[in-house]
Amino acid sequence: MSAVVTDQFRIFNAGNFVDSVLADNNSYYVFLGLSNPTTPNPGFGRTSTWNTSPPNPIDNFQFEAEDRSTSLFGKKINSTNIRRVIRKVDWKSNTPYDMYRQDYTIGNAVISQNLAPVSKTGRLYDSNYYVVNSDYNVYVCLDNGTYGAPGSATAKPGNSKDEPTFTDLEPSEAGTSNDGYIWKYLFSITPSDVIKFDSTEYIVVPNDWATSTNSQIQNVREAADSTINFNQIKTIYIENQGGGYDNQTATVDILGDGTGGKVSVTTAAGKVTSAVVTAGGSGYTYGMVDLGSFQPTGTGALDNPARLIVIIPPSRGHGYDIYKELGADRVLVYARFDDSTKDFPVDAKFSQIGIVRNPSTFTSIGVTFTGTQYSSLGAIKFDTTSFTDSSSISIGSSISQVKTDGDTVKAYVASYDNETGVLKYYQDRSLYYNQSSGSQIDYRGVSDGAKVLAFESSDRAIKFAGGSPANQTVQTGFSGITTTVGSKQIDLGVNFTSGLADPEINKTTGDVIYIDNRKIVSRDTRQKEDIKIILEF
Repeated sequence: MSAVVTDQFRIFNAGNFVDSVLADNNSYYVFLGLSNPTTPNPGFGRTSTWNTSPPNPIDNFQFEAEDRSTSLFGKKINSTNIRRVIRKVDWKSNTPYDMYRQDYTIGNAVISQNLAPVSKTGRLYDSNYYVVNSDYNVYVCLDNGTYGAPGSATAKPGNSKDEPTFTDLEPSEAGTSNDGYIWKYLFSITPSDVIKFDSTEYIVVPNDWATSTNSQIQNVREAADSTINFNQIKTIYIENQGGGYDNQTATVDILGDGTGGKVSVTTAAGKVTSAVVTAGGSGYTYGMVDLGSFQPTGTGALDNPARLIVIIPPSRGHGYDIYKELGADRVLVYARFDDSTKDFPVDAKFSQIGIVRNPSTFTSIGVTFTGTQYSSLGAIKFDTTSFTDSSSISIGSSISQVKTDGDTVKAYVASYDNETGVLKYYQDRSLYYNQSSGSQIDYRGVSDGAKVLAFESSDRAIKFAGGSPANQTVQTGFSGITTTVGSKQIDLGVNFTSGLADPEINKTTGDVIYIDNRKIVSRDTRQKEDIKIILEF
């Protein structure tokens, strides 16, 4: 038994993902994580060679928990930073392009092969049948001046010489060179989308095409809707000109499961020389040109009838559903991390990028966090007047505190702000499990308690790995979300109680739906991280 997951299923899933992200009952976040990918080594997927060859992410429940626990901070995905995207096909002068056809195929024992003549592919969405011009306008090619059977010399298109620049609603030639190309304008990429989403490989497609109230999109969509304008079919391809026909021009019907389609057919020197759609009709999923009035009369004419292919758009008309027309089965997610907020410390390092769905608030598991951004780090406030050697704090190194009850708290340093005295940290299982094996049963120092503990607001010392810098204590008298340095009031991003602050999300919650291991990135005040994630369906 043979089966296939179709292109339309992938396009449908891409659309469902965008809808899910934008639904009011969901919160999706791009997050950055893992400050110390090279330690401990080995174990927990970390390796000393991470920076030269980051390992492939591991997809199981253990590593999902680990990815959450080492995360640093996140930004919410909303309608301004998610788009469907398609392959980028630039218009270039003197370059040939495929035309849109519904019947490209690699063929089999029953169906003849019909490859796109330029791209040599049997899949429409892999062929170069649309372009983006230098003004970021997108066009679909309805005719490239070819005719004849697949693989024939006349079926190979010449070069496109005139760049399409018009934004009229009807298909048109692009210039005066008579290069044979007919283009249909679809949409223009907005400047803001170019800045956020443009790349060397993909171009962005507008959101909510079917319901958008943007006048440009509405005009294209409604002009394409054959239930309103009866203009569905635009192109007839002459695969075989036939022979033995009398010279004439006549308007004939397009037969099939639709109505209203008409074609002006011209014959000369015994052959069909032209077939121009005069009425596109409506409701066609297949069609054929009625050549009943063009009866061949010459010798042997019945052995060589003309074959005209009716080119059927993928929906009600070209431009009605651009996701289906252009094969939009990929989604691009954008996020920017900069120094505009203390949630994203400039000294933090990261080596993982991920997407998490519906993490809970820290205080209430089951209550989805809905803020525009979050810190997933715990924080300790030190007194900057007594902490004089903080410059030796190493991002990714460990800290610890022996609590009043004798248990030991351990964490990794994610950031330290010299100005505010705030140290941010995360805790994960590698602090407790055997460092050489990563075993889940071979604990490291069982007597210390193999579990994640909270730091204590007391005079119990916070110790730094290697003994440097010197031990510090929590500034227990500090509470609130702001601190004053000199005459400047600084928003710390998280709320402190007695010198300690919890993460804003519960890091045991949320579905990690994407993870990408990268070479470690060090941040600074002059740096912005523009994250672009491509999801393929």
